[in-house]
Amino acid sequence: MADAAPEAPQPQPVAPADDKTMPIVVYALYLATCLTFGLASVVGLVLAYVNKEAAPDWIKSHYVFQIRTFWIWLIASFVGGVLTVIGVGVLILLAAGVWFAVRSIVGLVKLINGEAYPNPQSWFI
Repeated sequence: MADAAPEAPQPQPVAPADDKTMPIVVYALYLATCLTFGLASVVGLVLAYVNKEAAPDWIKSHYVFQIRTFWIWLIASFVGGVLTVIGVGVLILLAAGVWFAVRSIVGLVKLINGEAYPNPQSWFI
């Protein structure tokens, strides 16, 4: 009977630790949303959901913030789109876009500074 070749050591999964790269990518995709007609934000949302559970708590706060920002923005955009027939929808769409961009910028700044997002469940900035 021939000796079996020794098994090669399996690579150990790299823990995300405090890697800020993925949440920065999500914020960048959110900010690129106006250039991609919303498609970049969907990609960002998927990345936030996929990476949320393995992240340390301070980065997880950013993922929660990003996910919540997307869904609130989507609902506000839908309402604004429906209400464009009476004119007020354009203002709602504009406000939702500005709100989305400002939240993304504020979150990005906090992330770059190494801070957890203080209240990711909030509707406010």
